[in-house]
Amino acid sequence: MRVMALDIGEVRVGIAISDPAERVASPVAVLPAAEVRACARTFRRVLDDWEPELLLCGLPRSLSGSEGPQAKRVRAVAQEVSRAVGVPVEFADERLSSSEAKRALRAKGMTERDMRGKVDMVAASLFLQAWLDARAARAHD
Repeated sequence: MRVMALDIGEVRVGIAISDPAERVASPVAVLPAAEVRACARTFRRVLDDWEPELLLCGLPRSLSGSEGPQAKRVRAVAQEVSRAVGVPVEFADERLSSSEAKRALRAKGMTERDMRGKVDMVAASLFLQAWLDARAARAHD
């Protein structure tokens, strides 16, 4: 099954995808949030290209693990997109994924300017990979 991760922000949405064997997550694209929310042609093209069977949306939790207003907004947008495209949605903890993505990109020598637009898709691939790894570990128990 191919899983598509969405890192839903107010301005941009980072998109990552798993391989069909659910082992590896790869960054795909960053699209304007309005286009994803409206299921515009650019987002539909990404869906058509990858044909995901599940959307995995990052849920911004506080460090204590509680959900605040931002998580509520993400849940609402994710469920709206899920209904519009007919693909089920699940949620994953995305705490610290953006800061981890920035650290990884900085380690590759990127400047803040170079990183713009890349952080969101790398963050999506990080929480997707963590979700895939946890799922594989549960399957082996």
